Amino acid sequence: MTAVEVAPGVLVTTSAIDTTTSTVVVDGEHALLVDPAWRPSELARLADLLDDRGLTVTAGFSTHAHHDHLLWHPRFGAAPRWASPRTAALAASERATLLDQMGPGWPPELLALLGAVEAVDGDRLPAPWEAVEIVVHDGHAPGHTAVRLADRGVLLAGDMLSDVELPLPEGPDDLPAYLAGLDALAPWVARAEVLVPGHGHPTHDPLARLDADRRYLDDLMTRGDSDDPRIGHPGMAEHHAHLQRLVRGEPGTPARSG
Repeated sequence: MTAVEVAPGVLVTTSAIDTTTSTVVVDGEHALLVDPAWRPSELARLADLLDDRGLTVTAGFSTHAHHDHLLWHPRFGAAPRWASPRTAALAASERATLLDQMGPGWPPELLALLGAVEAVDGDRLPAPWEAVEIVVHDGHAPGHTAVRLADRGVLLAGDMLSDVELPLPEGPDDLPAYLAGLDALAPWVARAEVLVPGHGHPTHDPLARLDADRRYLDDLMTRGDSDDPRIGHPGMAEHHAHLQRLVRGEPGTPARSG
């Protein structure tokens, strides 16, 4: 598995499924895993990468309670896995639905680890990762969390600020919560040198991603359409059409949640 070092000690791998990113934060011989994904073979290759680099996983973090962000592998070990309180609560209460969304063919030992996260309060992770800041909001999902690595100049945005996905409000019907989430992220985006989305590609121009999401939503709400190039990406035309109906007051059926 190829890992791209987007900043000192911050490694990003990308799944073949939905351009899903996994982030490894390195501190000496210790590693923090954020949203490891996606398929069993990819999780195993991520474990190989950690072994090859002599890294021990001492913590994990899930940015939100969607199945593709709650994964783990036995080879990552029994380190604590953290999430925001709302994310941890949803991972427990929605477990049956999350398991259904995984689809067939998953090894039981991996399914057993799905969503086994514990709540962390406050705006920082527990020791030994207390330098890692978290920004909780409800933009893409209740309790959705961005991870700020201030000493590395990196913001891990979860499922927001993507170059391949349009804004995906939860449901995806809660536009006010999404707009509030963008506002909550804005000061941290302005301070970041590198932004890593949960789906898509890291960028050294974080503000451009924020501007793109705001412009897309503003276009929808003011003129009912947009020329955003992400509409042409897989699955996004359907979602765009749904959001068009939503701003016209015709909610319809949610297109997707990811």
